[in-house]
Amino acid sequence: MQDSLNPSVNAPLIDEVISNESLSFFDKLYYGNTIEQYLIAFGIILAAIIGGKILYWISKKFISKLTARTKSKLDDIIADKLEEPVVFGIVLGVSWWALSTKLNYSDGGAFMGHVFGFLTVINITWMIARFSDALIEEYIVPLTEKSESDLDDQLLPIFRKGLRIIIWTLGIIVGLNNAGYDVGAVIAGLGIGGLAFALAAQDTIKNFFGGIMIFADKPFALGDRIQIGDIDGWVREIGIRSTRVETLAGRIVTVPNSMFSDDAVENVDIEPTRKVKLGLGLTYDTTADQMEGALALLKKIANDHKDIIDDDIFMGFDSFGDFALGITFIYFIRKDADIFETQTKMNLAILRQFGEHKLDMAFPTQTVYHQSLTA
Repeated sequence: MQDSLNPSVNAPLIDEVISNESLSFFDKLYYGNTIEQYLIAFGIILAAIIGGKILYWISKKFISKLTARTKSKLDDIIADKLEEPVVFGIVLGVSWWALSTKLNYSDGGAFMGHVFGFLTVINITWMIARFSDALIEEYIVPLTEKSESDLDDQLLPIFRKGLRIIIWTLGIIVGLNNAGYDVGAVIAGLGIGGLAFALAAQDTIKNFFGGIMIFADKPFALGDRIQIGDIDGWVREIGIRSTRVETLAGRIVTVPNSMFSDDAVENVDIEPTRKVKLGLGLTYDTTADQMEGALALLKKIANDHKDIIDDDIFMGFDSFGDFALGITFIYFIRKDADIFETQTKMNLAILRQFGEHKLDMAFPTQTVYHQSLTA
């Protein structure tokens, strides 16, 4: 209290205030710098912004035309996607040089350094994100458009968005680290959060990888008839999480993609031939000669049909049933033939020719023998 009332102690401070007040407006100190120093620093920043605009205009006007003359598209991508981050980086560097050399800082120098360090990393991240996205658009997207599968068309947007998120997340983490923040706790929190998210969304993730399996292995394509579990039908849509199948009854069934990695999938459309196993039964009054004639007749019927493969015909008298003499007839229908029409024609031919040759088809019958007993 006594020091504050002592004129000799406060004399230097009073002299400094008086001397600052006696200076002109441009020579006075404001937060350690004069108005002239502020004007010079911000004038350099303004000149850097104007120079950046001019450099950007030159790039658009001349460099883009030069790269357009070359056969390669890579230089066009570099000129188009990197010019804005490069111009911003030049403005950022000149601004940092002006503020650090033309102004005096007491406590804010370290803070300004952290801010410009963070902005520099963000600018580099922006440049990498733009360049990678342009490469995907130019080289990968045309490949997916040429492919027959629609799954890669659905996976590509997710891949692009995921890559963008990864690039920006790493960029922000590195930027915060350069700004002096402890990112270890942030990364640990992200790890715990990611684990909790993975546990909560494990079914979704499983379906997602099932979709990738369909894309990689290609067990079927759109329009194929497949059988999986109790589901039999045609594939109408292949998605990231699920696949839509139109059943034989005309109903749409949504099948989770994880089911395709857990269960066996039968692709009916890629079968080389359709196997048909037919069971026939003749009555017990059929003679051995008639049985041999029946077998020869089946072979002739199959050989006469153009949609039956001649080398793959099997038949045999294989059983004495409860009410019929059993015949097993196996034949194979060609891939491009109509399955139901061919079976119908074969069955009609068998029914007609067996009738003409007096070969009676058996049906469930029961014969009762009664023996009378005399006293």
